[in-house]
Amino acid sequence: MWIVKIGGSLCADPVLPQWLDLLAQLGGGRVTLVCGGGTFADEVRRLQSHWQFHDLAAHNMAVLAMAQTAYQLNALNPALQLATSRSDIRRVLHKGQTALWLPFELQREQADAHTNWEVTADSIALDLARRLNAERLVVVKSCRVDAASTLAQLSEDGIVDARFASLADGAAFPIAIMHKDDLEGMRALLYGEGLGLGAGRAF
Repeated sequence: MWIVKIGGSLCADPVLPQWLDLLAQLGGGRVTLVCGGGTFADEVRRLQSHWQFHDLAAHNMAVLAMAQTAYQLNALNPALQLATSRSDIRRVLHKGQTALWLPFELQREQADAHTNWEVTADSIALDLARRLNAERLVVVKSCRVDAASTLAQLSEDGIVDARFASLADGAAFPIAIMHKDDLEGMRALLYGEGLGLGAGRAF
């Protein structure tokens, strides 16, 4: 099983349908797609900044932002099958389809270490990969990734979230950070043709 996280910044990008087609066609039976919150999450940030409400509320709103993005991607490509739990994900993959995760299970009634803006969909995808014993995590970004960068540098530069590097420490699966234009690199990965990273970084 692979986890592929699509950055929310791709939600209005012309390349998005190509990613969805690729993952629906070649990811069936093994790929679970996790979406960022995109402009929906940006609105949560804006409202929290304006009203100064607590991070727990912002976290729950941001989870709903990720779900809104998932519904958008499903509308754009109905071959991607919505799944709300690990058992749902396994059922979808068992049918030979690509799963699209609705992360409602992440909503909280009490604050914890993850209910803050240091943890975004990047680390959420990483956590899901751990919980599902994934074989690989791919994070697709709008910005280019310096092939010499470490995960710590990518966190410092804001390319992945602030907690991602520390949470990735000791991960039992390879992690690839890819640029949105590297569709052929992703295709090569799915076909098992080496790393397939034309514009990205593997860890």
